[in-house]
Amino acid sequence: MYGDLVVFSGTANRPLAESVADYLGIELSEADVFQFPNTNTFCRLRESVRGKDVFLIQPTSPPTNDHLMELLIFLDTLRRDSAARITAVIPYFGYGRTDKKDQPRVPITGRLVADLITVAGANRVLTFDLHAGQIQGFFTIPVDELQAAPILLDYLEEVRPANLVVVAPDIGAVRRSRNFAERLRAPLAIIEKRRAISGDHTHIYNLIGDVEGAHALLVDDEIDTAGTIVNAAAFVRERGAVEVWACATHPIFSPPAPERLASSCLSRIIVTNTVLVQDHVREMLGDRLVVLNVGDLLGEVIRRIHVGISVGALFEQRW
Repeated sequence: MYGDLVVFSGTANRPLAESVADYLGIELSEADVFQFPNTNTFCRLRESVRGKDVFLIQPTSPPTNDHLMELLIFLDTLRRDSAARITAVIPYFGYGRTDKKDQPRVPITGRLVADLITVAGANRVLTFDLHAGQIQGFFTIPVDELQAAPILLDYLEEVRPANLVVVAPDIGAVRRSRNFAERLRAPLAIIEKRRAISGDHTHIYNLIGDVEGAHALLVDDEIDTAGTIVNAAAFVRERGAVEVWACATHPIFSPPAPERLASSCLSRIIVTNTVLVQDHVREMLGDRLVVLNVGDLLGEVIRRIHVGISVGALFEQRW
Protein backbone atom coordinates (compact mmCIF):
# COMPACT_ATOMS: atom_id res chain seq x y z
CA MET A 1 0.00 0.00 0.00
CA TYR A 2 1.38 3.36 -1.03
CA GLY A 3 1.15 6.53 1.02
CA ASP A 4 -0.17 9.98 0.13
CA LEU A 5 -0.29 11.18 -3.47
CA VAL A 6 2.44 13.71 -4.26
CA VAL A 7 3.00 15.53 -7.57
CA PHE A 8 6.23 17.33 -8.46
CA SER A 9 7.07 19.36 -11.55
CA GLY A 10 10.40 19.70 -13.26
CA THR A 11 11.22 22.91 -15.09
CA ALA A 12 10.24 21.69 -18.57
CA ASN A 13 6.47 22.28 -18.36
CA ARG A 14 5.26 23.61 -15.03
CA PRO A 15 1.95 24.99 -16.43
CA LEU A 16 0.91 21.44 -17.37
CA ALA A 17 1.84 20.18 -13.89
CA GLU A 18 -0.23 22.98 -12.35
CA SER A 19 -3.19 21.94 -14.50
CA VAL A 20 -2.82 18.35 -13.28
CA ALA A 21 -2.65 19.48 -9.66
CA ASP A 22 -5.76 21.62 -10.12
CA TYR A 23 -7.66 18.61 -11.45
CA LEU A 24 -6.53 16.48 -8.52
CA GLY A 25 -7.36 19.22 -6.01
CA ILE A 26 -3.87 19.26 -4.51
CA GLU A 27 -0.92 21.63 -4.37
CA LEU A 28 2.23 20.86 -6.31
CA SER A 29 5.04 19.76 -4.03
CA GLU A 30 8.08 21.98 -4.33
CA ALA A 31 11.76 21.34 -4.96
CA ASP A 32 14.74 23.54 -5.70
CA VAL A 33 16.07 22.68 -9.16
CA PHE A 34 18.81 24.75 -10.76
CA GLN A 35 22.14 24.65 -12.55
CA PHE A 36 25.43 25.63 -10.96
CA PRO A 37 27.71 27.99 -12.93
CA ASN A 38 29.47 24.90 -14.33
CA THR A 39 26.04 23.76 -15.73
CA ASN A 40 25.75 20.82 -13.31
CA THR A 41 22.10 20.28 -12.33
CA PHE A 42 21.10 20.19 -8.66
CA CYS A 43 17.85 19.11 -7.00
CA ARG A 44 16.70 19.44 -3.37
CA LEU A 45 13.23 18.50 -2.11
CA ARG A 46 11.47 20.95 0.20
CA GLU A 47 9.56 18.14 1.96
CA SER A 48 10.02 14.48 2.72
CA VAL A 49 8.48 11.91 0.37
CA ARG A 50 9.26 8.87 2.52
CA GLY A 51 6.59 6.24 1.94
CA LYS A 52 4.62 8.39 -0.52
CA ASP A 53 3.27 7.77 -4.02
CA VAL A 54 5.20 10.29 -6.11
CA PHE A 55 4.51 11.49 -9.67
CA LEU A 56 7.17 13.62 -11.35
CA ILE A 57 6.05 15.55 -14.46
CA GLN A 58 8.93 16.35 -16.80
CA PRO A 59 8.79 16.07 -20.62
CA THR A 60 12.19 15.60 -22.22
CA SER A 61 11.55 18.27 -24.82
CA PRO A 62 14.21 20.67 -26.15
CA PRO A 63 16.69 21.42 -24.70
CA THR A 64 16.44 17.63 -24.49
CA ASN A 65 19.71 16.86 -22.77
CA ASP A 66 19.13 19.45 -20.02
CA HIS A 67 15.60 18.25 -19.37
CA LEU A 68 16.64 14.58 -19.47
CA MET A 69 19.46 15.11 -16.95
CA GLU A 70 17.10 17.04 -14.72
CA LEU A 71 14.61 14.16 -14.88
CA LEU A 72 17.28 11.61 -13.96
CA ILE A 73 18.65 13.68 -11.07
CA PHE A 74 15.15 14.41 -9.77
CA LEU A 75 14.30 10.69 -9.87
CA ASP A 76 17.49 9.84 -7.98
CA THR A 77 16.62 12.47 -5.36
CA LEU A 78 13.16 10.96 -4.84
CA ARG A 79 14.56 7.44 -4.62
CA ARG A 80 17.17 8.40 -2.05
CA ASP A 81 14.46 10.04 0.07
CA SER A 82 12.67 6.64 0.23
CA ALA A 83 9.56 7.36 -1.86
CA ALA A 84 7.34 4.25 -1.85
CA ARG A 85 6.69 4.46 -5.60
CA ILE A 86 7.98 6.87 -8.23
CA THR A 87 6.16 7.40 -11.53
CA ALA A 88 8.05 9.34 -14.19
CA VAL A 89 5.40 11.31 -16.07
CA ILE A 90 7.06 12.10 -19.40
CA PRO A 91 4.40 13.70 -21.64
CA TYR A 92 6.93 13.87 -24.48
CA PHE A 93 9.64 11.20 -24.69
CA GLY A 94 12.79 12.68 -26.26
CA TYR A 95 15.07 10.44 -28.34
CA GLY A 96 11.97 8.49 -29.37
CA ARG A 97 12.96 8.71 -33.02
CA THR A 98 16.15 6.75 -32.37
CA ASP A 99 14.26 3.52 -31.77
CA LYS A 100 16.17 1.12 -34.05
CA LYS A 101 19.39 0.65 -36.02
CA ASP A 102 18.36 1.92 -39.43
CA GLN A 103 21.96 2.21 -40.64
CA PRO A 104 25.32 0.73 -39.62
CA ARG A 105 27.28 1.92 -36.58
CA VAL A 106 24.52 3.94 -34.89
CA PRO A 107 23.01 3.72 -31.37
CA ILE A 108 19.50 2.87 -30.24
CA THR A 109 19.28 5.88 -27.96
CA GLY A 110 15.64 5.35 -27.07
CA ARG A 111 16.62 2.10 -25.33
CA LEU A 112 19.55 3.80 -23.59
CA VAL A 113 17.25 6.53 -22.23
CA ALA A 114 14.77 3.90 -21.01
CA ASP A 115 17.57 2.18 -19.09
CA LEU A 116 18.74 5.48 -17.58
CA ILE A 117 15.23 6.33 -16.36
CA THR A 118 14.86 2.91 -14.75
CA VAL A 119 18.27 2.97 -13.07
CA ALA A 120 17.64 6.50 -11.79
CA GLY A 121 14.71 5.23 -9.73
CA ALA A 122 11.46 5.25 -11.72
CA ASN A 123 9.08 2.40 -10.85
CA ARG A 124 6.77 3.13 -13.77
CA VAL A 125 6.44 5.54 -16.70
CA LEU A 126 3.46 7.54 -17.94
CA THR A 127 3.74 9.14 -21.38
CA PHE A 128 1.79 10.37 -24.41
CA ASP A 129 1.89 9.15 -28.02
CA LEU A 130 5.34 7.61 -28.38
CA HIS A 131 6.93 8.05 -31.80
CA ALA A 132 7.22 4.25 -32.09
CA GLY A 133 5.18 1.70 -30.18
CA GLN A 134 8.12 -0.62 -29.55
CA ILE A 135 9.63 1.95 -27.17
CA GLN A 136 7.31 0.55 -24.50
CA GLY A 137 9.30 -2.67 -24.74
CA PHE A 138 12.56 -0.86 -24.04
CA PHE A 139 11.50 -0.54 -20.41
CA THR A 140 11.59 -3.31 -17.78
CA ILE A 141 9.05 -1.37 -15.68
CA PRO A 142 5.34 -0.73 -16.42
CA VAL A 143 4.64 1.88 -19.11
CA ASP A 144 1.28 3.56 -19.67
CA GLU A 145 1.17 5.21 -23.11
CA LEU A 146 -1.75 7.62 -23.21
CA GLN A 147 -3.44 8.82 -26.38
CA ALA A 148 -4.15 12.48 -27.04
CA ALA A 149 -6.45 11.50 -29.93
CA PRO A 150 -9.70 11.70 -27.89
CA ILE A 151 -8.93 15.31 -26.92
CA LEU A 152 -7.91 16.29 -30.45
CA LEU A 153 -10.92 14.53 -31.99
CA ASP A 154 -13.40 16.08 -29.57
CA TYR A 155 -12.17 19.49 -30.69
CA LEU A 156 -12.20 18.56 -34.37
CA GLU A 157 -15.76 17.27 -34.19
CA GLU A 158 -16.86 20.62 -32.74
CA VAL A 159 -15.21 22.72 -35.47
CA ARG A 160 -15.28 20.22 -38.32
CA PRO A 161 -15.34 21.97 -41.72
CA ALA A 162 -17.40 20.69 -44.64
CA ASN A 163 -15.87 18.28 -47.16
CA LEU A 164 -13.10 17.16 -44.79
CA VAL A 165 -10.32 14.82 -45.97
CA VAL A 166 -7.76 13.45 -43.50
CA VAL A 167 -4.26 13.34 -44.97
CA ALA A 168 -1.27 11.33 -43.74
CA PRO A 169 1.83 13.47 -44.44
CA ASP A 170 3.95 10.32 -44.87
CA ILE A 171 3.62 6.54 -44.75
CA GLY A 172 4.60 6.46 -41.06
CA ALA A 173 1.51 8.51 -40.15
CA VAL A 174 -0.98 6.28 -41.97
CA ARG A 175 -2.25 4.32 -38.97
CA ARG A 176 -2.82 7.42 -36.86
CA SER A 177 -4.46 9.24 -39.78
CA ARG A 178 -6.71 6.27 -40.59
CA ASN A 179 -7.96 6.23 -36.98
CA PHE A 180 -8.77 9.95 -37.23
CA ALA A 181 -10.54 9.44 -40.57
CA GLU A 182 -12.68 6.64 -39.15
CA ARG A 183 -13.70 8.67 -36.08
CA LEU A 184 -14.44 11.77 -38.18
CA ARG A 185 -16.19 9.71 -40.88
CA ALA A 186 -13.97 11.28 -43.53
CA PRO A 187 -11.99 9.89 -46.47
CA LEU A 188 -8.25 9.31 -46.17
CA ALA A 189 -5.45 10.44 -48.45
CA ILE A 190 -1.76 9.52 -48.14
CA ILE A 191 1.32 11.42 -49.25
CA GLU A 192 4.22 9.28 -50.42
CA LYS A 193 7.35 11.02 -49.19
CA ARG A 194 10.99 10.13 -49.49
CA ARG A 195 13.65 11.74 -47.32
CA ALA A 196 17.05 12.82 -48.64
CA ILE A 197 20.01 10.75 -47.41
CA SER A 198 21.28 13.75 -45.40
CA GLY A 199 17.93 13.87 -43.61
CA ASP A 200 17.73 17.66 -43.77
CA HIS A 201 14.91 17.86 -46.31
CA THR A 202 12.29 15.70 -47.98
CA HIS A 203 11.04 15.04 -51.49
CA ILE A 204 7.32 14.44 -52.00
CA TYR A 205 6.43 12.19 -54.88
CA ASN A 206 2.77 11.21 -54.97
CA LEU A 207 -0.69 11.62 -53.43
CA ILE A 208 -2.80 8.54 -52.89
CA GLY A 209 -6.38 9.82 -52.71
CA ASP A 210 -8.25 12.97 -53.70
CA VAL A 211 -8.22 16.40 -52.04
CA GLU A 212 -9.71 18.45 -54.88
CA GLY A 213 -12.02 21.08 -53.36
CA ALA A 214 -11.55 19.61 -49.87
CA HIS A 215 -10.57 20.91 -46.44
CA ALA A 216 -7.44 18.85 -45.76
CA LEU A 217 -6.43 17.82 -42.24
CA LEU A 218 -2.80 16.71 -41.87
CA VAL A 219 -2.31 14.36 -38.90
CA ASP A 220 1.02 13.45 -37.25
CA ASP A 221 2.40 12.68 -33.79
CA GLU A 222 4.67 15.74 -33.56
CA ILE A 223 5.75 18.89 -35.34
CA ASP A 224 9.50 19.33 -34.98
CA THR A 225 11.17 21.60 -37.55
CA ALA A 226 7.84 21.63 -39.47
CA GLY A 227 9.50 20.76 -42.78
CA THR A 228 7.31 17.71 -43.38
CA ILE A 229 4.02 19.33 -42.38
CA VAL A 230 4.64 22.60 -44.27
CA ASN A 231 5.74 20.80 -47.46
CA ALA A 232 2.76 18.48 -47.20
CA ALA A 233 0.41 21.45 -46.80
CA ALA A 234 1.79 23.13 -49.90
CA PHE A 235 1.57 19.84 -51.81
CA VAL A 236 -2.13 19.24 -51.06
CA ARG A 237 -2.91 22.86 -51.90
CA GLU A 238 -1.29 22.28 -55.28
CA ARG A 239 -3.53 19.23 -55.64
CA GLY A 240 -6.66 21.31 -55.14
CA ALA A 241 -7.33 21.54 -51.38
CA VAL A 242 -9.11 24.80 -50.54
CA GLU A 243 -7.87 24.93 -46.92
CA VAL A 244 -5.29 22.99 -44.92
CA TRP A 245 -5.14 22.32 -41.17
CA ALA A 246 -2.44 20.47 -39.23
CA CYS A 247 -3.01 18.37 -36.13
CA ALA A 248 -0.33 16.83 -33.87
CA THR A 249 0.10 15.84 -30.24
CA HIS A 250 3.56 17.29 -29.56
CA PRO A 251 4.46 20.91 -30.54
CA ILE A 252 8.26 20.60 -30.49
CA PHE A 253 8.65 23.61 -32.82
CA SER A 254 12.43 23.41 -33.19
CA PRO A 255 13.93 26.29 -35.21
CA PRO A 256 13.00 27.21 -37.87
CA ALA A 257 9.53 25.72 -37.25
CA PRO A 258 7.83 28.93 -36.01
CA GLU A 259 8.92 30.89 -39.07
CA ARG A 260 8.01 28.05 -41.42
CA LEU A 261 4.56 27.67 -39.90
CA ALA A 262 3.94 31.42 -39.88
CA SER A 263 4.72 31.72 -43.60
CA SER A 264 2.94 28.49 -44.59
CA CYS A 265 -0.51 28.01 -46.12
CA LEU A 266 -1.74 26.31 -42.93
CA SER A 267 -4.78 28.15 -41.60
CA ARG A 268 -5.01 26.19 -38.32
CA ILE A 269 -2.37 24.31 -36.29
CA ILE A 270 -3.91 22.12 -33.57
CA VAL A 271 -1.62 20.72 -30.87
CA THR A 272 -1.67 19.85 -27.16
CA ASN A 273 0.32 21.13 -24.20
CA THR A 274 2.42 18.00 -23.67
CA VAL A 275 5.26 20.38 -24.54
CA LEU A 276 5.37 23.99 -23.38
CA VAL A 277 4.79 26.38 -26.31
CA GLN A 278 6.82 29.52 -25.75
CA ASP A 279 5.04 32.88 -25.66
CA HIS A 280 6.89 34.26 -28.69
CA VAL A 281 5.73 31.28 -30.76
CA ARG A 282 2.12 31.82 -29.66
CA GLU A 283 2.42 35.48 -30.65
CA MET A 284 3.97 34.63 -34.02
CA LEU A 285 1.23 32.14 -34.95
CA GLY A 286 -1.65 34.01 -33.31
CA ASP A 287 -5.16 32.61 -33.75
CA ARG A 288 -3.91 29.97 -36.17
CA LEU A 289 -2.43 28.06 -33.23
CA VAL A 290 -4.82 26.05 -31.03
CA VAL A 291 -3.28 24.43 -27.92
CA LEU A 292 -5.52 21.86 -26.21
CA ASN A 293 -5.07 20.95 -22.55
CA VAL A 294 -4.22 17.34 -21.62
CA GLY A 295 -3.97 18.20 -17.92
CA ASP A 296 -7.39 16.85 -16.94
CA LEU A 297 -6.82 13.56 -18.75
CA LEU A 298 -3.37 13.23 -17.21
CA GLY A 299 -4.76 14.05 -13.78
CA GLU A 300 -7.47 11.40 -14.09
CA VAL A 301 -4.91 8.78 -15.13
CA ILE A 302 -2.68 9.69 -12.18
CA ARG A 303 -5.69 9.37 -9.86
CA ARG A 304 -6.50 5.93 -11.27
CA ILE A 305 -2.92 4.72 -10.90
CA HIS A 306 -2.80 5.98 -7.32
CA VAL A 307 -6.01 4.26 -6.24
CA GLY A 308 -5.32 1.15 -8.31
CA ILE A 309 -8.06 1.11 -10.94
CA SER A 310 -7.88 0.51 -14.70
CA VAL A 311 -6.34 3.13 -16.95
CA GLY A 312 -7.31 1.32 -20.15
CA ALA A 313 -10.99 1.46 -19.26
CA LEU A 314 -10.82 5.25 -19.40
CA PHE A 315 -9.89 5.17 -23.09
CA GLU A 316 -12.43 2.48 -23.87
CA GLN A 317 -15.04 4.90 -22.57
CA ARG A 318 -13.71 7.79 -24.68
CA TRP A 319 -13.60 5.92 -27.99
